[in-house]
Amino acid sequence: MSAEPVVITSRQHPIVKAFRELARGGGELMLLDGWHLLNEAVAAEVTVETIAICGPPSTSEQRMVDRLQRQGTQIVEVSGTVLNALSPVNAPTGVVASARRPAVGKATILEPPPALVLAATGLQDPGNAGAIIRSAAAAGATGVVLDEASADPWGWKALRASMGGVFHVPVLRTRRLSNLVREWRQAGVRVVATTPRGGTSMHDLDFTPPTAVLLGGEGAGLPDDMLAFADARVSIPMRSGIESLNAAVAAALLCYEARRQRTA
Repeated sequence: MSAEPVVITSRQHPIVKAFRELARGGGELMLLDGWHLLNEAVAAEVTVETIAICGPPSTSEQRMVDRLQRQGTQIVEVSGTVLNALSPVNAPTGVVASARRPAVGKATILEPPPALVLAATGLQDPGNAGAIIRSAAAAGATGVVLDEASADPWGWKALRASMGGVFHVPVLRTRRLSNLVREWRQAGVRVVATTPRGGTSMHDLDFTPPTAVLLGGEGAGLPDDMLAFADARVSIPMRSGIESLNAAVAAALLCYEARRQRTA
């Protein structure tokens, strides 16, 4: 390390307790596990509060740590035992950090036009939440919205599943998704509800106008009150006997169909 860092060898240290609380989710901070996720956060200019490192970083990792330390980030060295206590991951990769959750405004998720928003309700699996965010970022969606009945997109499981995608697309969590949907419709955004059967095939639906795609949770799908908001319903073609697709897979297919149409 470039300066004399704090060295933690006790699992009872206050930083250990603070990181374990972060792993439970909520609050203004998030837990970043691994150099890849930390690097993505730094590249997105996320404020990093504390970094705990076990073992020598690479040259490029050390440069990043030094830069963050000059900016006021607290750097600590930890033993392998302490790292295992800090990280909720079964096999930590040498670094765990706490960072500020990005603040995202409602208007941000509609820019630049034409908007393509993925909005999920009741999506409880954090792995699915992270995978949807990852696909949305890769396909060029303008935003992802999750309601409070869905998994926390800034929880450590969702962050790891997003593989840094969460720092490449605006992500918003809301208590009142229905209010947002009303605002989108008033702003000229077409609302499309996903349904396993009976909707327009995704290949025949026009995704070129500003569009918000509503996704339901695992198993239950979209509730009736959300379906009532829809200007159109879309289904993904499937062979008979297959009931439905995983929510994250469905979101990825729809995102890339929209991308295909918009770049054709």
